[in-house]
Amino acid sequence: MSNLQEMPVPEQDTKWTPKESIEQAKTLTTPSPLVKVELTLSQILSLNPPAQIVPFPETQTTQSKRTSQRMLDDYSWPGVYPPMVHQKDTADFLVRNKRSFCFNEQGTGKTASAIWAADYLLENKAIKRVLIVCPLSIMQSAWQADLFKFAVHRKVGVAYGDRNKRKAVINSDAEFVIINYDGVEIVADDIAKRNFGLIIIDEANAYKTVTTNRWKTMNKLVTPTTGLWLMTGTPAAQSPTDAYGLAKLCVPDRVPRFFGAFRDKTMINLSQFRWIPKPNANEVVFDALQPAIRYIKKDCLDLPEVTHVFRDAPLTSQQEKYYKLLKKEMLMVAGGEEISAVNAAVNLNKLLQISGGAVYSDNGSVVEFDVSNRLKVIEEVINEASNKVLVFVPFTHTIELLRLHLRGARIACEVINGSVTVNKRTEIFKRFQEDNDIKVLIIQPQAASHGVTLTAADTIIWYAPVTSIETYLQANARIDRQGQKNKMTVVHIKGSPVETRMYGMLQNKLDVHTKIIDLYKKEVEENT
Repeated sequence: MSNLQEMPVPEQDTKWTPKESIEQAKTLTTPSPLVKVELTLSQILSLNPPAQIVPFPETQTTQSKRTSQRMLDDYSWPGVYPPMVHQKDTADFLVRNKRSFCFNEQGTGKTASAIWAADYLLENKAIKRVLIVCPLSIMQSAWQADLFKFAVHRKVGVAYGDRNKRKAVINSDAEFVIINYDGVEIVADDIAKRNFGLIIIDEANAYKTVTTNRWKTMNKLVTPTTGLWLMTGTPAAQSPTDAYGLAKLCVPDRVPRFFGAFRDKTMINLSQFRWIPKPNANEVVFDALQPAIRYIKKDCLDLPEVTHVFRDAPLTSQQEKYYKLLKKEMLMVAGGEEISAVNAAVNLNKLLQISGGAVYSDNGSVVEFDVSNRLKVIEEVINEASNKVLVFVPFTHTIELLRLHLRGARIACEVINGSVTVNKRTEIFKRFQEDNDIKVLIIQPQAASHGVTLTAADTIIWYAPVTSIETYLQANARIDRQGQKNKMTVVHIKGSPVETRMYGMLQNKLDVHTKIIDLYKKEVEENT
């Protein structure tokens, strides 16, 4: 969905009645230069308000601001950082549109925009509570962390754990409640009773299929009085039909009643098992997923060149068991002798290997662990990325685990490690830069951390941390060099305490090698 139309921002109150906004849009002659709404004026003029959606109640504040350009002009924008222009425009768009889509690209700060918009509605008593539904990996590292940054005055609860723990949070006085996709079904009855006036679904492609229990449960929770904001940087990325579930959930009047009718509008049936998009499929999807706003990183002039983010990939029960066993052994050794830097490095490396999913034994054999959580998170990040991706993986065997997982998910990838010849590397790098047949390059950091230009990618994923600050900085520089046309995002995957500490040291430009004993002691002393 790349053809964006610049258009004026119509004056509108929190009722968000499209016909009023149309008349106001006609009177505006100066467009807002940065608001990019995926809706042409002719499409706006053809809109009818969905009959089943009951608007938010008006407030005195919003009634008095109808003549201003931005509804949030009187908002204080709380938080540790001031909003960027595109974040203000995104928040304003969400406040104006009770049922809407935010397709801002990964790394543009759409989480903060949604928090500010929801806080504004809470402040003006248009809603009482907000339910945030998102992947497990970003419940705390993104949403909870950003709520502490931008809405510290609000009560926040994370509904995670067993059923009773989730119910306790749902039934608490928290104004923002964060829950993962599959947790919703566990406490759906409690959610339905607890007056959530707004539901925000992040990475909303998880709700693209209407036949799943996940979709059906959410559809029951979204009542005519519920606000719903669906957020994803990659709408309908795999197939035009992926748009149906999102539209049916958020704006059902914009799509046919049955999936088959939408499929027939967007796809051509070549054979029993093969469908291809019709020439006008993009236009049909475009019309279905409205109202929508989209910013891409290169259009956000106030974004930093490189954004660093963290994603949680909790250890599986198997990983957790052996991680704790190894820490227990480390504690026993630490209690009886002085630890050398070599021994400390070996044991910390073992913890990192357990976290990554494959441990090398003393005789050179490899023991694999269930690392499904981490692989799932990496796949999520890749699917969120609009352009190509580099994944840096420190350990040889985990490279193979990731390669097999991505191939199984039909994500085109290639591998660069020490076993790939120089000529083969040159060929792969050239294809990655110039052709569209490779989406992801999996790289062992030491094999391509110097001298290589890979600016076809604007996203880097660290599968796990490295111990060398030089390797870390040089690897990140593969995309941050001449020829890069986009703003860049570096995503750090973490699931264990040692990874969190090592990433912290790398972010502060401290070489892990020089702090290995201190890192060892902190790891051993934790929870002892």
